[in-house]
Amino acid sequence: MSNETPAELFAGAEPLPFGRRQRRPRGARIPVTIVTGFLGSGKTTLIRELLARPEGANTALVINEYGEIGIDHALLRASSDATVLLGNGCVCCAVRTDLQESLRMLFADRARGAVPSFARVVIETSGLADPGPVLQTFASHRALGEAFHLQALVTVVDAPGGAGNLASMPEARQQVALADRIVLSKTDRADNAMIAALTGHIRDLTAAPLANAAHGAIDPGFLLDEGHDLPVRLAAYEHDHAHAHSHGIDSFALFFAGPLPWPVFEQTMAVLTALRGADLLRVKGLVAVEGARGPVVVQAVQHVAHRPIELEDWPDDDRRSRLVFITRSLSREAIEGLFRAVGVVATAGVRPRDP
Repeated sequence: MSNETPAELFAGAEPLPFGRRQRRPRGARIPVTIVTGFLGSGKTTLIRELLARPEGANTALVINEYGEIGIDHALLRASSDATVLLGNGCVCCAVRTDLQESLRMLFADRARGAVPSFARVVIETSGLADPGPVLQTFASHRALGEAFHLQALVTVVDAPGGAGNLASMPEARQQVALADRIVLSKTDRADNAMIAALTGHIRDLTAAPLANAAHGAIDPGFLLDEGHDLPVRLAAYEHDHAHAHSHGIDSFALFFAGPLPWPVFEQTMAVLTALRGADLLRVKGLVAVEGARGPVVVQAVQHVAHRPIELEDWPDDDRRSRLVFITRSLSREAIEGLFRAVGVVATAGVRPRDP
């Protein structure tokens, strides 16, 4: 098992240590979607509706529940031929180990035909879980990363109770802040003013794409499609990058005009994670590196980083490096200052005007 930190991954390597180019980060690996959300948000209903659609066929489930009796496991087991229950619902270090072992066994069972050849994995976390450790699991376990690709963290927020949970429950705020995509559930039980207020609370925490689910039903592509979250999130920052702070959690995008020397970038990230790794909740982005043809995918969760991967080409005409930061009590200005100290100028998420 690899437990490399960003300081180890972003430092001391040979130039351009990215391996072969890939058209997209997933390559041939099995995509994984994590579904999180506070207690009663509607996660199980959302997953059950997804599995009933053709797009949700051939899905393996990993369910992490709070308590000794797995109710969600019982509700969903008939929907999938490969279902694993993790107990105690905290997704702490012990459950991280269980998750690693469960995914390893699922992959081995798939290879020898003991379970159907599933095309993807959906992980449902406990309503009380901080999803950060699950993200770290995929970043830190090298063998796991060779078999599985973390496609998206989807957070479900229920319209009637979501605002109250975000105001009073740190777990709910963490789930929203770390999300790649947000699903609003039970909108039929809330009026327009309530939904608008809740959307405002969510936008205080994240610019992630947001969609409504009617009785758990939603376009499967919003949950399963590859890689549309980062461009949408960056576009949101470009239109409204004065992001509000909420309970110390902030999110913002930084852009860098020209290609960056990899040693400078990795050493800067190593310093940042060494000094403030606990407050660096998530980093995700594309970096233009001197000498590399395509962008380099960079992802980190607190002290743990994915291995950087060079892609075949850029997803759009914008060739600038762009990074989304989700932080706790760590300002954009502080990170900009750190890059500026090594001669790299970062700007907020605004496209340069055409000449």
